[in-house]
Amino acid sequence: MVAEIDPAVLMGDRALLGRSSTADRVAGILRTRISEGHLLPGTRLSEDAIGQALGVSRNTLREAFRLLTHERLLSHELNRGVFVRTLTVQDVVDIYQVRRLIECAAVRSLTVAPYDLSQAEAAVAEGEKATSDGAWADLGTANIHFHHAVVALAGSARLNELMQGVLAELRLVFHAMDNPRVFHEPYLPRNREILSALKAANIIKAELLLTSYLDDAEQQLVARYSERIGTERRP
Repeated sequence: MVAEIDPAVLMGDRALLGRSSTADRVAGILRTRISEGHLLPGTRLSEDAIGQALGVSRNTLREAFRLLTHERLLSHELNRGVFVRTLTVQDVVDIYQVRRLIECAAVRSLTVAPYDLSQAEAAVAEGEKATSDGAWADLGTANIHFHHAVVALAGSARLNELMQGVLAELRLVFHAMDNPRVFHEPYLPRNREILSALKAANIIKAELLLTSYLDDAEQQLVARYSERIGTERRP
């Protein structure tokens, strides 16, 4: 059975469109829903349901779908419709290559301390609350917020926009992990370590910690994806 989006989850987002309901804003809403884990890989996106929930035209919605397909978040299947993408091992490798290029460069670009670390601190606190509540999917969201906050330190609107798409793809990768607690929980103290290095203006240490973090996460996710593909291919 193919999962379909529940239009009720989007009703509250309608107000975000304001008076100028553009395809970019619709795409932004759906991208956020993906990055926060509300839309799972393989979910079918109904034009009628989403159009009614957000109060936008079919043409606007199709343009939003086109934008997100270009970002590799959605896929169009002939005679079946539009779906949230299911990623591959190569997608995982590519995502982490891009993350190293963006995140490590953002850290290296920091020069004069102190830096505004309020967003990064808030993301760590968000992760600590999620851990305390046993809300492991929320911990994954907090992790995404932390790394977006690291990139935001570079002060580049273009990098921020690029990172939004990368992290939305990353959330689709996270769904492959059968036990989100086992995967996400060990990375929270590593986020704290990176934050501490940034607070101390130790940029070299922060980059080394970040690189190690990304290497380990990629290795885990690639192993899980490879295992899942092998299972699916077995007769």
